[in-house]
Amino acid sequence: MADTVLSSAPPVRSTMMSPAEFALTLGGFGIGTGEFAIMGLLPDVARDTAVSVPAAGMVISAYALGVVVGAPVIAVLAARFSRQHVLLALMAIFALGNFASALAPDFLTLIAARFFTGLPHGAYFGVAAIVAAGLAPPHQKARAVARVMMGLTVATLIGTPLTAWFGQMVGWRAAFAIVGLISLITMAMTLRFVPRDKPETGASPLRELGALANPHVWLALAICAVGGGGMFAVFTYITPAMTEVAGVPLSGVPLMLALFGAGMIAGNLLGARLADRSLKYGLGVALLFNLGAFLLFAFTMGNPAIAALNIFLVGCGFLLVPGIQLRLINVAGEAQTLAAALSHSAFNLANALGAWAGGVSIAHGYGWTSTGLVGAAVTLAALAVWGVAIASDRRRW
Repeated sequence: MADTVLSSAPPVRSTMMSPAEFALTLGGFGIGTGEFAIMGLLPDVARDTAVSVPAAGMVISAYALGVVVGAPVIAVLAARFSRQHVLLALMAIFALGNFASALAPDFLTLIAARFFTGLPHGAYFGVAAIVAAGLAPPHQKARAVARVMMGLTVATLIGTPLTAWFGQMVGWRAAFAIVGLISLITMAMTLRFVPRDKPETGASPLRELGALANPHVWLALAICAVGGGGMFAVFTYITPAMTEVAGVPLSGVPLMLALFGAGMIAGNLLGARLADRSLKYGLGVALLFNLGAFLLFAFTMGNPAIAALNIFLVGCGFLLVPGIQLRLINVAGEAQTLAAALSHSAFNLANALGAWAGGVSIAHGYGWTSTGLVGAAVTLAALAVWGVAIASDRRRW
């Protein structure tokens, strides 16, 4: 594996977030807030753009499609540039897309703006993870990656509800403008604190594409796409499961969603420690944990208190992510940027597939909590892929 070293920075201390890491985390916070806040503002978007609420959901799909397309394309095209410059460019694109969204004169323009905004998402997290890992001592790389991903998880707990609330008060366009401002602040901090590095010798788009010929990269992506699908199968339909099965009043839904965000934060931190301790077994423990959480969701959603615990545990399923990100960095050789960025394409694919599979189960009359069984089934499939990945590459685990 090629060393991921930025020339002018000392290793990050174990428990302290450096200014460079904070800049990367803030970028993740802005991206997470921009991605999820719109979900609470769809009725406002629909009303102002004269479309139905289901049609307004296309703005979410357009963003997700931008993530899937942009992650590999940008990662390949950015191979010849320094990572600090790539981070600045990606955040500039994200800022421009959010300001364009805030100013969009009609629905089709808004769709185009959201697709454009999604393009840098995966590449940003991929490059930021590589930079953070390169700044950390060998035994703390997963925790450094987790601190970057913490921006995304904190966004689900704090940034998304606050921005959605503000957008409901003064208009959905203001929500996008706020995210654009966060992006500009991130750019300033990245310029000031993230070490200036030089492009790697021999870096090229062709070398990055070499990741696509690596079966270990594909196996890691498969664990992400399949294993992550379980969480999205459950989370997509979490509101009707809470109100119709657990008896949670509609006014209590925001609190339950906050518990999911808190679970994501806890899972992110715990998953990083497991991965630093043993990447191989850390991923296995993460998948087994998810399996248990999904089964509990399927069979024990009978009252609000148990439902609250279940939702927190499902959110903890994010503990899979730091280990997957580090595994991709480890096996990608000289094509780390593309491999790390592809994990976010895989995660968005998991979003789409999980939501579809959960919807099929519900449509066939198995009930709102049957999504837990769907999640358990795909997690078992991910465990099988994990076993194949270990058997095929014992030396690098």
